[in-house]
Amino acid sequence: MSRAAILAVEDLSAWYGAARILYDLDLEVGRGEVVALMGRNGAGKSTTMKTIMGLVGRRRGRVRFDGHDISALEPYRIARLGLGFTPEDRRIFPDLTVMENLDVGRRRPPASAGASAPAWTPERLFALFPNLAERRDNLGSQMSGGEQQMLTVARTLMGNPLAVLLDEPSEGVAPVIVERMANTIVELKQQGLSILLSEQNIHFAGLVADRVYVLEKGHIRWHGEMATLMGDGDVQRAFLTM
Repeated sequence: MSRAAILAVEDLSAWYGAARILYDLDLEVGRGEVVALMGRNGAGKSTTMKTIMGLVGRRRGRVRFDGHDISALEPYRIARLGLGFTPEDRRIFPDLTVMENLDVGRRRPPASAGASAPAWTPERLFALFPNLAERRDNLGSQMSGGEQQMLTVARTLMGNPLAVLLDEPSEGVAPVIVERMANTIVELKQQGLSILLSEQNIHFAGLVADRVYVLEKGHIRWHGEMATLMGDGDVQRAFLTM
């Protein structure tokens, strides 16, 4: 793990039953950096995030986070160290209000964050997500898809993470919400949050990411600066276009 990295993955492999999904992945996320994990459907992006988070039973390799070896830890222990996860399917509580969903995610900052680390509150999150402020007393089931996506991110931030695994935040939401989500990620980065972003939308990733890893069938096929990928049509056609 390099001195500047908050998350480092080495030789990570994962299986669902007998089917191998990931093949010896190496990747890093620096402190205060946004890194995109890109690829077509089925490339292994979500599985990578779930494996890092300890949610895939059969896995091999090494994962270090904020100086801790989390390779064999249970998900709740990983979360307590300050690694947040916003799943692709959102998993909000439909029968709870926005405020109640946020309270479910409430957690003290990890000890390593230091006394100066900003603590997330509903008020700070409502400033970041004005839509949620207007709907604070609405049930999760009464929210639009884009609002549910915002709520998922906000609930994760209530855990005061040092870094977040953000899975497909632009999928299935209106363009105006996509733009708002991009602005939010940029603001979170400016506040020092590290983010590993799973994404198919190259325009969205280009707005927020510093670096990118491109997956195909569980292998990392390309990695480098996001700006370089944006200008390389050959790589985009080979690994990203349908």
